[in-house]
Amino acid sequence: MNQVLKTLAVDLSHLPGLEVKTNEPLNRHTRFGIGGPAALFITARNTAAFIEALKATRAAGVACVVIGAGSNLIVSDVGFPGAVLRYAADCISITHSPNAALLTAAAGFVLQNLVDRTVAEGLHGLETMTGIPGWLGAAIYGNAGAYGHSISESVATVDFFDGAEIQTFDNAACAFHYRDSIFKAHKSWIIVSTTLLLSAHNPEELRKTADGILTIRNQKYPPTMKCAGSIFKNFLFDHLPPHAQAIVPPKVVREGKVPSAWFLEQAGAKGLRIGDIQVADYHANLIYNDGAGTAHDLVAVIQLLKQKVRDRFNVELEEEVQYVG
Repeated sequence: MNQVLKTLAVDLSHLPGLEVKTNEPLNRHTRFGIGGPAALFITARNTAAFIEALKATRAAGVACVVIGAGSNLIVSDVGFPGAVLRYAADCISITHSPNAALLTAAAGFVLQNLVDRTVAEGLHGLETMTGIPGWLGAAIYGNAGAYGHSISESVATVDFFDGAEIQTFDNAACAFHYRDSIFKAHKSWIIVSTTLLLSAHNPEELRKTADGILTIRNQKYPPTMKCAGSIFKNFLFDHLPPHAQAIVPPKVVREGKVPSAWFLEQAGAKGLRIGDIQVADYHANLIYNDGAGTAHDLVAVIQLLKQKVRDRFNVELEEEVQYVG
């Protein structure tokens, strides 16, 4: 570790609300269980500490990446030579009205805990998100969703740090689209909290819906499986080129989307394996680490699958995962 990093580590270790580690293995912080060490691994427990750490890191000229729970990350086998900053604030407040509620939660709030809390409170809007791993901030960043719904449907406002100050965007300003938001285009803007507008509903009905979805999800993505869920985004049918639209069976199109798994399956993806990186034999859009998999092999599998679909259909798969290092 160079002197700049050493000095930064010492300076930040004295700030309240921060935990600073050196040479922290990032395979401990990703769902794939893959990744070399971060030179600095900084966990911030509140917004003030996070902003101080981010400003100090940038001022020192140290390469920095901000992460959450690491659910959708592929980290290089050699790790990250700079600072990995994790914003782990998880405070929450709920203001009820007769037929709805405003819920404000920090970006580090575990998404599953948020789903369970809203279900218990009788608040409709997040129950279909059950079983999606990760924290709220990343869910907003990638407009996470499942079973025909996305979290953007419930977003009232998002607070984020733009490098100078905290700003607030309403739903429209966040430019949400399928698995996308304005924050993907401005990666230096860091989400710190979100306010959701949720409607009142029968808790027992919400619980039944959530439990049913969780049962299905756990069969497809067992909680112990080292994976990031679906690796590629599904296609919006209207955005496919005409030649691809013409060959997709109508029964495959669901809610205007064509599963990437359909293209992958036709291209022979199921069961493909490189090293310990495996494509599930029952789901062509599921890649998992079957042991001591490496980022090198994981990226090789992803590129091979993209090439297979490109060669067969002349369409381009797009990853849901993000790369670090």
